[in-house]
Amino acid sequence: MNATTFAWSDDLSVGYEPMDDVHREFVLLVNALMTCTDAELPQKLSEFAAHAETHFGDEQAQMQGSGFPPMPCHQREHDAVLKSVGDVQKRVAAGETEIARSLAIALADWFPEHAGYMDSALARWLVEKQRGGEAPDPAAFSHAEEHGCGVPA
Repeated sequence: MNATTFAWSDDLSVGYEPMDDVHREFVLLVNALMTCTDAELPQKLSEFAAHAETHFGDEQAQMQGSGFPPMPCHQREHDAVLKSVGDVQKRVAAGETEIARSLAIALADWFPEHAGYMDSALARWLVEKQRGGEAPDPAAFSHAEEHGCGVPA
């Protein structure tokens, strides 16, 4: 990843178009944080925060509604990101703009693994549920806490 930009690539796809669409927006908003002017930063950070609240809230609802076994640890990651975003918003409001750039870089570093592991497991679970077939065996997720919330290693 280039430390000054973040772009969508097919490597970030989880294979479930509704999630991929939201993830494309996530990437665009993180990139905007990396590339905007300091004057634009509070607004871009606010836009990202609103997106993250909705994005993570929608995933939480999908996990709850479908009985996704590793939901608690997946949600903990989302909660940690939202807390960081809130903390950074306060610091940007106090004039510390560089902290928002650091957040954007951290998000760009975090997201590929989160999407590739946690969100792809959720996507697979949701696709199978929507097909009316058997969802992946919940027992396959029973030790997910040990493996970072996604599909066990």
